[in-house]
This record gives sequence, C-alpha cells and structure tokens, in this order.
Amino acid sequence: MELIKKLEWRYATKKFDPAKKVSQADIEKLKQAVQLSVSSYGLQLYKVLIIEDLAIREELKPASWNQNQITDASHLFVFCNQKRVNPDEIDAFIRLTSETRNIDYEKLKGYGDFIKTKLDEKSEAEQTSWLERQPYLALSTLLMACAELKIDACPMEGFEPEKYNEILGLDKKGLNAVVIATVGYRDISDRSQNLPKVRKPMERLFEEIKHKVQNSVMSI
Repeated sequence: MELIKKLEWRYATKKFDPAKKVSQADIEKLKQAVQLSVSSYGLQLYKVLIIEDLAIREELKPASWNQNQITDASHLFVFCNQKRVNPDEIDAFIRLTSETRNIDYEKLKGYGDFIKTKLDEKSEAEQTSWLERQPYLALSTLLMACAELKIDACPMEGFEPEKYNEILGLDKKGLNAVVIATVGYRDISDRSQNLPKVRKPMERLFEEIKHKVQNSVMSI
C-alpha cells in the first residue's frame, strides 16, 4: 500500500528550507485534494486561506509563538471555521446538489430541512464546537495530499486565533482561525526527520468488536 509508505515518510516538519518553494501547480493539486475532503453533510462550512506573502506571515509570526515554520515554509494554510450556521448556506448546498446531480430541487428540499432541524437541535455551544471540528477533516486531507506529493507539512495549534482573526480580518467575515499548517520542504539539518515515529502499538490503539457481548462493559 503506497499510502502507508508515504505516511511513514512524512513527519511534522520543524525546520523548513526557506529557499525551496512549492510550485503553483502543486498548490493547485493540494487545493483540489482539500476541495474533495469529507465534511459533515457535505456542507464544507469553512474556508481555507493560503498565504504565500512573507510580509503577512512575518506579521502573523508573533501570534504563532514565534515559530520559524511560519516564515521559513513556502506557504501557510489557515483553516477557518464559520462562526455560525447560516440556513442560507444549507439552501445553497441543496441547490448546488440539485444542479450538479440534475435532480429537481423540490425533491431535495426535505433533506435540507432535515439538516436544518438537526443543527437547530444543538445548543449554541454545541454548534460552535461542531463548526470548529469541521476544518480538521480538511486538514487531514491536506496532510495526506502533501505526503503523496512529497511535500513537507506541519499541522499547528500553537497560535493565537484571536490575533489571527484580527490581522486577517476574519471577524467581519464571520470566520475564525482554528488550525494552521505550514507547507514546504524540509531543511536537511532538521533532526526530526530522522527520528523513529512514536505511535501506540496496534493492540493498544485498536479493539475489534466482532459480536455483541451481553452484560459487559468495554474496557478503554
């Protein structure tokens, strides 16, 4: 399985070579992969900013715990969740589905109403939590696509979302920076690339349930 080999190759790159840039052709491939990423109900209630401009990344660096990846990498991906569920977004998704699959809109409207009902059942805090989890699905796809193309990446939560929101003007767009990823090519001096991966053994990570066990509590 080639994917396993690619995932064994990748690591959270700590030191990028600032002289090496990801081509626009490869950036377009990464964008296409993220576009195809799974999302709850297929709604994609997030936006992904791709920042190449060094001046902007220099401004963001202090809000990123002064981590050098922000400025040394080729590009910075900022994954932003929508702050609220807008019913119009659901209607737009249903219309897009209707057009894409050549299905009458009225036949799909009930599914849109179902989505609205399920999301309305969530409290404001639950909706916020749900919205903030959505971009992580796209982030995972980005990391796998980078591995496929032998492009290095580092997912990062070590930053100040409020300052990112301010610097990038996200608040007025109804967006919130929730997770970021730097993308580029590793520096040959980055010692992290040669370290063995530390992962839980299979028997601790997985538990296969092949039949229902009566009157028992699964151990965790």
